[in-house]
Amino acid sequence: MRAERGTASRDMALHADATRPSRRDQILQAAAQLFAERGARAVGVDDVGAAVGVTGPAIYRHFASKDAMLAEMLVRISERLLAGGSERVAEAGDDGADRLRALIAFHVDFALDNPALITVQDRDLGSLTDSDAAEVRRLQRSYVEVWVSVVAQVHPGADAATCRARAHAVFGLINSTPHSAGRLGRPAMADLLTRMAWSAATS
Repeated sequence: MRAERGTASRDMALHADATRPSRRDQILQAAAQLFAERGARAVGVDDVGAAVGVTGPAIYRHFASKDAMLAEMLVRISERLLAGGSERVAEAGDDGADRLRALIAFHVDFALDNPALITVQDRDLGSLTDSDAAEVRRLQRSYVEVWVSVVAQVHPGADAATCRARAHAVFGLINSTPHSAGRLGRPAMADLLTRMAWSAATS
């Protein structure tokens, strides 16, 4: 299924201010849509420029290259996941089940609201330079460990490796949304994913 284009409510995790996105943010959002549809390697700077109504060379006032766009895109969403997940856990209090519900709700919302970013993160991480890929993976590992600590509260007898495997399994379920999200309305899809993720995380 192709990622949806031109939907203002989609892939807003790239925007520092979703109500007034900067030109840089708009470029990143357009690039995310195009990368999700075609793959980063198949998209040129001119394609991104056309999507935001500027010439390709004008893109270079904001980004040194297409690779720089991809790197900033993946670093930003990894930072948002880590910051958002950590915040939800802190707000949920000390109970492990409450924390897990908060994390699941956060990740479900993120996946449903950012389908192109989920696709690009999954498919194009290998296109980054070694240093950029290392930074993204560092942030991703930190986000995983937020989940591991919460899953360990819910399964106090499980070791860290099992909790980590369980967290990754839940990510795989929720991050399937680029393939499944259009089949149900958003509330129904969010409810389905939340219930399935809860069952997977607590079984």
